[in-house]
Amino acid sequence: MSPRTDITMITEPFMIRAFLAALLLAPLCALLGVFVTARRMAFFSDTVSHAALAGVALGFLFGLADPTVPLIGVSLLVAAAMYWLRENTELFTDTIMALLLAGCVAVGIIILSLLKSRPADIQAYLFGDILAIGWVDVGLAAGLFIIIGPLVFARLNELSLITVQEEIAHVCGVPVRRLNYIFVIVLTLTVAITIRLLGIILVTSLLVIPPAAARSFSRNLRQQILLSLGLGLVGGVGGIVFSYQLDVPCGPAIVVSCIGLFLVSLFLGRVRQRRAFAPPDPLGRNL
Repeated sequence: MSPRTDITMITEPFMIRAFLAALLLAPLCALLGVFVTARRMAFFSDTVSHAALAGVALGFLFGLADPTVPLIGVSLLVAAAMYWLRENTELFTDTIMALLLAGCVAVGIIILSLLKSRPADIQAYLFGDILAIGWVDVGLAAGLFIIIGPLVFARLNELSLITVQEEIAHVCGVPVRRLNYIFVIVLTLTVAITIRLLGIILVTSLLVIPPAAARSFSRNLRQQILLSLGLGLVGGVGGIVFSYQLDVPCGPAIVVSCIGLFLVSLFLGRVRQRRAFAPPDPLGRNL
């Protein structure tokens, strides 16, 4: 299959929607991903995204052309169930997540198997698809970006303190419990909306890879946030261009683009470390 290099791709309606979704969701996921990776919540976002399969299946079962509402509803329900089980049982957090992930995926597969005809766009929810992104998705992404972005930056000091040392945050009077619940809700909504761009299977990558790449160059949390925002934006937009030109699924293309940025950052980070720890030249020459 020959690459598509037509410059008119930026004028096609579905590409405009895809670019807008990437410009809004990729930096937002990267921003939240800094706290997700620092708090070791990657498995949480993975559980929520996979649980969304049950929501998608319920939407198709009820005959909905767009299962976004049940998708978001099931994702929020699973997130609430995780926190309730963690606070009211003696089960470890990773055990709770594994149970909910497996259960929701199983329910989703059973519902899909009971449908008389399998929906043609189920693959778009699994792997992401440029054509699946509608103006409703762009509007939801814009709403999340406008609300969540300023909210995170307004509470950046409190979130940073909770991330680094939750006990000290309690002592300092930070409403830790409330902020944790707000963060979980925000993260769940972002994951649910981003599924249309990346797919259920790959959505966690946009939360994890840009912050991981930014960590190689960051000396503090604020630097990591700024670098992660830039890398997420480049990876999201670059992946969409890659997807269009090679006519491949959108989600995997974005992930490959982000992985490429991670490898480059890893190499450059190693080079910088070697230069920083290199012994001084006794003759004063640059090594």
